[in-house]
Amino acid sequence: MIYKGYRAEISYSEEDELFFGRVINIEHDIIAFDGRSIDELKQAFAAVVDEYLQDCLVSHKQAEQPSERIAA
Repeated sequence: MIYKGYRAEISYSEEDELFFGRVINIEHDIIAFDGRSIDELKQAFAAVVDEYLQDCLVSHKQAEQPSERIAA
């Protein structure tokens, strides 16, 4: 899943009946999200990336730019 260049890795927990994801193409910041359906997951991903970018702007912090390299 990709949004604004940020690439997410998605997993599913049967026990919790929950999809969860994290951005994998940045090194230092942690961006994570979850949802009970694919639509909810997509919305949460977009919202968390937008929130991250807005938070960086407000705090005058340089947002970490996604790289082509995918973190392990």
